[in-house]
Amino acid sequence: MYNIGSIQQVGLGSENADIVHAWYREHLGMNVQVFSEEAEAALMTKYTGGKVHSRKAILALNKFGGGGIEFWQFKSRKSEKVSFDILPGDLGISCLKMKVSNIEEAFTRIQKLGVKVYTKIGDDIMTPSSFQFQDPFGNRLQLVESSNWYSDKEGSLQGGVLGVSIGVSDLEKSVQYYAKLFNFDTVKDLKVETYKDLNKITGGKHLYRRAVLSHSKPRKGPFAKLLGANEIELIQVLDRTPNIIFKDRYWGDQGYIHLCFDVQNMTEMEKHFELTVDSANSFDMGKAAGRFSYTEDPDGTLIEFVETHKIPILPKIGWYYKLSKNKKEYVPDWLIKLMFFGSK
Repeated sequence: MYNIGSIQQVGLGSENADIVHAWYREHLGMNVQVFSEEAEAALMTKYTGGKVHSRKAILALNKFGGGGIEFWQFKSRKSEKVSFDILPGDLGISCLKMKVSNIEEAFTRIQKLGVKVYTKIGDDIMTPSSFQFQDPFGNRLQLVESSNWYSDKEGSLQGGVLGVSIGVSDLEKSVQYYAKLFNFDTVKDLKVETYKDLNKITGGKHLYRRAVLSHSKPRKGPFAKLLGANEIELIQVLDRTPNIIFKDRYWGDQGYIHLCFDVQNMTEMEKHFELTVDSANSFDMGKAAGRFSYTEDPDGTLIEFVETHKIPILPKIGWYYKLSKNKKEYVPDWLIKLMFFGSK
């Protein structure tokens, strides 16, 4: 039986992965670098205009828990910006959700950065202990107060990825897709109306349907304890035609390029998902290795699956850890801490 675990990472396309990573490292705690690697994306030609392009990718995690971010940039072409303002309900990933332990402290901290803050704490009736802002590179984020942490310390914590907001064209169809195939068994679905938080982002009033999906049971898998709990918000706009965020652009261009889940037994998964890309055998990302594949949600949003086979512990001395295929077995805490110690 296959297993879909926690969100492993969200891909973030940019003009310069090093600069974006440095900002997220300093201000949003993405301080554990798993790998930084340049290579050709030979298997992704379906989403890069039929041509093989070279790219740089940096995968970073947060030592307090949550999913990671894969900072991505083209090396063989100029990365394209979206040509319109991305609004709630536009098709694709429009917002990244990250967790914090103290939402008031986080709000004050983000305000001091001088970035654009869209909403205040309490504006979002779906997730009251949260607010939304825009990073210096044009990407929208939501910080959400959470009690789900891998490791703890005194004071306020900035964690990793909690989830995403995705624009959809048919809420019922998308809820069924994510709930059934990705084991999001808790659905909070609100009635059709205008919403204060979404209106602040758009600068006008629109009608929406929205749902927040979460899971009642802890995720399984070797990294589930570290990656933690997840939520996905689905938003359908009803009184305007939504834009397709990556229409006429490539995977890897600027913005949130994919949602990636940690999985086990991808061979069995092939029977349940239509895979549009599949590495088939173990890939090698310099320090990490495994198998990856892609599928599309009902509106074409890219979802990546990664089955990790090997992780770096102390790569400077050639120490790597080979993962068990037992979905109930966590990677030991002491190995995770050694991986953190051995990272940049």
